[in-house]
Amino acid sequence: MAGNTHFPVRYQFADADGVRVFYREAGDPKNPVLLLLHGFPSSSHQFRELIPLLADKFHIIAPDLPGFGFTEVPAERDYVYCFDALAQTLIAFVDELNLQRFTMYVFDYGAPTGLRLALHYPERVSGFISQNGNAYLEGLGDAWAPVRAYWDAPTPANRQVVNDAILNLEGTKWQYLHGVSDPTTVAPEGYQLDALLMERPGNKAIQLDLFLDYANNLTRYPEFQAFFRDVQPPALIIWGKHDPFFIPPGAEAYKRDNPNAVVELLDTGHFALETHVAYIAGRIRDVIGNALS
Repeated sequence: MAGNTHFPVRYQFADADGVRVFYREAGDPKNPVLLLLHGFPSSSHQFRELIPLLADKFHIIAPDLPGFGFTEVPAERDYVYCFDALAQTLIAFVDELNLQRFTMYVFDYGAPTGLRLALHYPERVSGFISQNGNAYLEGLGDAWAPVRAYWDAPTPANRQVVNDAILNLEGTKWQYLHGVSDPTTVAPEGYQLDALLMERPGNKAIQLDLFLDYANNLTRYPEFQAFFRDVQPPALIIWGKHDPFFIPPGAEAYKRDNPNAVVELLDTGHFALETHVAYIAGRIRDVIGNALS
């Protein structure tokens, strides 16, 4: 597989939607854009190993969504943390960087956020990669049980259950390691950094608001699916099959709306890049890179 070190990663900020969006950038701007959209509880840090493997082929842009990583939201912005707002910030970010055409790589929260962007700018989407990024009801696994209870009854007690089960180092580490055959292959800095950033003042309340709002993503699934049917971009659906949150039927379902989608299930968990980054990079080059060339 190709990939080299001739394209350094740049760490910078863009002002968009009243937010100071942190992002990672690498590769030649003349190459096709690959927009990497992270999930919970991570940030663009989750792509730290993938970016160098693809920077010779793509112009890579990987932002941190508001509430995550190193993106800064001024208090006076009075930001409302919901997926519609995350998408509006992402749209403003794409406009600020003048990204007129891009392949999206979505993971976890990056899926409902990025697919709102796709609905806003369908003509700009040249390709689509979903790594455990769900858009189908059958893709929701049993690990959502405490969050579903919170959706059904958003009481302080149920909010506290979600907080205690998920928003701590133990819960974050479990997300990284569950379903991984050899946990010694998962670097600890990923879940340690995620958990550390979660402890910033006010951040847990932000995450609990997003968990509650996630229910609204389910009502948008038919729109997302219509996008796949109407646009049918070159698509790679590559999935850690032991993910307790987003299960394999959610990966297979993509083929209903885009019969040309390439679907692959990997022997790993939710954070598939932690164990299969080189393989995933190779498949992106094969499936998406060849389709765009």
